[in-house]
Amino acid sequence: MFMTHSLFAAFFAAVNFVECPKCDKRIRISEDGRDAFVNMSRIAPERKEEMKVRAEMLLGFARPVEAANPKTPLMGWSSWNTFAEHISEEIIVGVAKTMATNGLKAAGYVYVNIDDGFFDGHGPDGRLRFNPRRFPNGMKGTVDGIHALGMKAGTYSDAGANTCASYGGDKSGIGSGLYGHDAADCQLHFNELGFDFFKVDYCGGRRLHLEERARYTEIANAIKATGRKDVRLNICRWAFPGTWAAELAGSWRTTRDIRASWKSVSGIIAENLYLSAYASPGHFNDLDMLEVAQIKGAVKSAFGSSGDVGMTLDEEAAHFGMWCIMSSPLVLGNDVRIIPPSTMKLVTNPFLLHMNQDPLGLQAYVASRDGEAYVLVKDADTLFGKSRYVALYNAGETEHEFAVKASDIDLGGKIAAFDLMERADVGEFENEVSVRVRPHAAKFFRFDAERRIDRSLYEAETAYLTDYSEIDDSSYGSTNSCVVQGRAYYAPAEGASGGVAVVNLGARESNDLIWKSVNVSESGKYRLTFRCFTPEPRKFYVQIDGGAKSMVWIGKGMSGFGDTHLDVELEQGIHSVRITNAYGKAPDIDFMRVERCLVRLSGCWR
Repeated sequence: MFMTHSLFAAFFAAVNFVECPKCDKRIRISEDGRDAFVNMSRIAPERKEEMKVRAEMLLGFARPVEAANPKTPLMGWSSWNTFAEHISEEIIVGVAKTMATNGLKAAGYVYVNIDDGFFDGHGPDGRLRFNPRRFPNGMKGTVDGIHALGMKAGTYSDAGANTCASYGGDKSGIGSGLYGHDAADCQLHFNELGFDFFKVDYCGGRRLHLEERARYTEIANAIKATGRKDVRLNICRWAFPGTWAAELAGSWRTTRDIRASWKSVSGIIAENLYLSAYASPGHFNDLDMLEVAQIKGAVKSAFGSSGDVGMTLDEEAAHFGMWCIMSSPLVLGNDVRIIPPSTMKLVTNPFLLHMNQDPLGLQAYVASRDGEAYVLVKDADTLFGKSRYVALYNAGETEHEFAVKASDIDLGGKIAAFDLMERADVGEFENEVSVRVRPHAAKFFRFDAERRIDRSLYEAETAYLTDYSEIDDSSYGSTNSCVVQGRAYYAPAEGASGGVAVVNLGARESNDLIWKSVNVSESGKYRLTFRCFTPEPRKFYVQIDGGAKSMVWIGKGMSGFGDTHLDVELEQGIHSVRITNAYGKAPDIDFMRVERCLVRLSGCWR
C-alpha cells in the first residue's frame, strides 16, 4: 500500500509524494478529488517538481463541472425510461430531492425533465390541462419545488396534436400536443410555470405529415416570443434532422429510442460515429437518455424485459464514456432513488464529465479504425493545443489490442497518459503505445503531449455535409432517402481507408462537403491529395475559405479509389476546404491529405 510522506490535511486538495514499488501508476487521484498521490517509485527524482505540477493540473479536473452551462451538453434526469407516462408529482419531486442530496446535483446533473404523461388535453378555451390524477395540484408547485432545490425543470410536448404516449394507449396524450396551440402552450410552460427545458417529440407531427424544418421553426419562434432566452430546446425526431437543427435547438435526437441492451447502445454509437462535424458549442447530437444502472439481472424499465435485457459493467462504462466523449447531453434515465454505488461512481466521475463538458464543444471523431475497434479523439481545453481526449472503443466480440500511433492523433514528443476511468496517470510514450481492451468495452484517456503536430489526414466521414439529413418519410431514418432526394451521405465503402466514404455529392451547389477546421502551423505551399472514386469522367471544385474555386478533373472512370491532387497556398491558421459541383455528380470522396510542399518550378516536392 502507499506510504505517504505528505503533511497536508486530507480536507484540502494536496499533492502527496509516496513510495509504492508494486504500483503501476505514476499519479493517482483520490475518489473525493482532494488528494493526488505521486508515486516516486515510478519517476526519476529530478522529475519530482514536474510531476507535482502535473498532479496539480489533474486535481483541477477533479473539481465538479459548471452546472447548466448553455454552451455545453445538458446534464440531468428524465422520467421516460423508468416510468414512461406513469409519472406523478410524488415521483418527480422525490427524484428531484434525491438528486439534490445524493451527489448528482453537486456533480452537475441539475435538470429534472418531466416527459410524456403529465397533461390531459386542451380545454374548450384552448388551455392545456394537467392530469388531475397524476398531478392533482397542477404543475406550478412541482416546478417551484424543483427550482427551490437549486435545479432546473424540463417539460415535454409533441409537434403534432397528440403525444407519443397516446399512440401506446395513454388517452391523456390525445389533443395534448402543441399543434394549434404553440403560442399559448409556450406562454404557459415558460412564463407562467417557469420551465427551463423543452423536449418536443414528433409522433403526432409525423401522423399529420408536417414538414420538420418548418414545424420546429414555428415552435422555436413561439419560445422566442415568450421573451425567455434561457430555454433549451431539444428536437426529438429519432434521426439526424438536418443541419438546420443547429439554428433552432441546443440538441437533437439522432436515432430511435434507446433500450437497456448492448445491441441498442452500440447501434446508437455506430450511428453517431460520423456526425462529429455537426456538434459545436451550445449545439449537440443527442444520443438519447442514458441506460446506466441497468445491469443484467437488475433491470428496472417501464417497458418490460423485451429489449431491456440489461448490460454488463464493461458495457455500462463504455455506454457512459462514449456519451461523454461524443458530447451528448447526459440525461439519466434510471431510477436515481435507488442508484447502485458502482453506477453513482461512474456517472459522477469528474474526469469523464469534464471530457463531456469541455468548453470547446467538440464531438470526438474517428481517427483510426481496425474492424470493430475505433480510436476517437477530440481536443481538450484549447483548440489545436497539446492536450486531447482519446477513446479506445471495442465494439467487437473479442479482446482487441490497440496500437495507438501518435501520428494518428496529431501529437508528438513525449505523451503523458491519464486514464479517466482509473483516475490515474499511467505513464508516457512516444510514437506508439499498445493497449488491450476487452470486448464491448472502452478505455478513455487524456493525452498531454510535448507538442502538437498538424493533422494531415482528413477523412471524408469527419466532414460537414450542408444538405445532410437522415429523415425519411417511410422510416425512422435511412440514408436511402439521401439517394432519393439527391443528398450526399456517409456510406460503407470497400477500399476506403476508414471503411467509409462520402457519396452522392454534387448536382447542386449546396450538396457539398466541407472540412471546416483545417489547421496549418506554417504559411506556404501545400498539396491537397484527394482519394476518390468515380465510375466515369467527373469533376469537382475545391474552394478554400470561400474564395475562388479550382476545378479538379478526373478524365476517366476508375476501378477503385485513386488519388488526385491540387497545390494551394495557405497562410498559417485555420482554413475551410470545400468540395462542390453544382453542374453534375462529383466523385465519391474517401479522404483529403494535407502536406507541406517544397516548391520547385511548378511542382510540389514533399
